[in-house]
Amino acid sequence: MSNVDRKTEILFLCTGNSCRSQMAEGWARHLKPNEIEAYSAGIEKRGLDPLAVKVMAEAGVNISSQQSKIIDDLPKQNFDWVITLCDHANESCPFFPGGTQKMHAGFDDPPTLAKEASTGEEALGHYRRVRDEIRAFIERLPEKLRL
Repeated sequence: MSNVDRKTEILFLCTGNSCRSQMAEGWARHLKPNEIEAYSAGIEKRGLDPLAVKVMAEAGVNISSQQSKIIDDLPKQNFDWVITLCDHANESCPFFPGGTQKMHAGFDDPPTLAKEASTGEEALGHYRRVRDEIRAFIERLPEKLRL
């Protein structure tokens, strides 16, 4: 495969790999399957957030078979890009060898926001907003990486 045809390999990194990074991986696989080889991981494993699965399904993206994982669980360790999606992951991001480049794109944490919600629908609203913000970010990839 020539460099022109090669997919950009991106690791989406978050603290628990339960919500935001899972959404980003799902969106990248759904929206850019010919351009991006997407992976996600966390600094720690917290399990796949069922509300993240629910709101992604509402948007037509099935992430229910994805699993929460840490970097050591991934089949590979060299990526073109590591994109951190929360401040903690950005501050705790390990060193990646080779030519891996790093970008931070912070998004609000839906589970934290949902704790303050007075109704289930209000909680889902936080997930939907962040889902849509992540989608808009992914839609601009990989062009956004060629700054």
